[in-house]
Amino acid sequence: MSSERINLMNLDRTGLETFFESIGEKRFRAHQLMKWIYHHGITDVGAMTDVGKKLRDKLETHSEIRPPTVKFQQVSTDGTAKWLVDISGGNAVETVYIPEPTRGTLCVSSQVGCALNCTFCSTATQGFNRNLSTSEVIGQVWLAAQALGHDAKTNRRLTNVVMMGMGEPLLNFDAVVPAMNLMRDDYAFGLANKRVTLSTAGLVPGIDRLSEACDVSLAVSLHAPNDELRNTLVPLNKKYPIAELLAACQRYLVTRPRASITFEYTLMKGINDKPEHARALVKLLRKMPSKLNLIPFNPFPGTRYERSDEATIRQFQAIVMEAGLIATVRRTRGDDIDAACGQLVGNVLDRTRRSAMARRDAEMHA
Repeated sequence: MSSERINLMNLDRTGLETFFESIGEKRFRAHQLMKWIYHHGITDVGAMTDVGKKLRDKLETHSEIRPPTVKFQQVSTDGTAKWLVDISGGNAVETVYIPEPTRGTLCVSSQVGCALNCTFCSTATQGFNRNLSTSEVIGQVWLAAQALGHDAKTNRRLTNVVMMGMGEPLLNFDAVVPAMNLMRDDYAFGLANKRVTLSTAGLVPGIDRLSEACDVSLAVSLHAPNDELRNTLVPLNKKYPIAELLAACQRYLVTRPRASITFEYTLMKGINDKPEHARALVKLLRKMPSKLNLIPFNPFPGTRYERSDEATIRQFQAIVMEAGLIATVRRTRGDDIDAACGQLVGNVLDRTRRSAMARRDAEMHA
């Protein structure tokens, strides 16, 4: 066994069972440890009262339990909370909690920045530094649970988790899947499969891998009804065009007969919000078990896009709903603290030099 201490928050139940076997212990010890970490919020092995001293000594020799830390927290006038989570190397990511009368949704980041460069997303202007580890992904849920006083039995503040924060989660597959396993594990956060959602910009091979590895809800950032427009908004479309993307979505649903795909569509004034766009979207999705989430664009400094007006948004919704699609308009939450969809920026030591280019472009158009 390696002499390096393992952060046990990087391991899901299977990984923890293997770890305990590797130090000569029974697999059930993993279940005890998970309950201490995720049910009780305890990271000090010495405080785990049903763990004997001999095992505590082994754990302190071979492992650590280290969640990330919060740099600061902001709370919106509408109750939305945003945490800036400290990541090693001078980086930070943002995590957002959205309270509603019947549920509480946590929006979790998967990367420091994002490499996909979608033109309407503030995160993209920050460039990309690195993938998060499993402990840094699940650690965001752990931190929020501690801050909110979440208890699965008596005070269930977290009911849904969406991988819709900073980054493309399918580009960090090997860390994100164990984290989502922990979100759904009864020894950890115990969320129902359908209450954990992964959102992708359309990484087709990743969707196929996910269909075999993890039973969670799938959301796709579509934002355009044709390849020509989507190529400009979501550059990944040039590699995996809409027809290939929808075929992957159909494959995802093969083993989930009662499920549907959520398609996210950010409405931008004069860009993708016209009646002809709505009608083209209907033709695209009418044979797909799906829900359409219409998102009013959330402006950020330096962007050239504008939010569609309310009448245009409602007209777009009416067209698609009259054709039989299920379409909801996402209510903008937390925009006074830049916590709304597309506004997350964190603190990224950019390795792509994209942030410098974004600043230059903003100055040129000022």
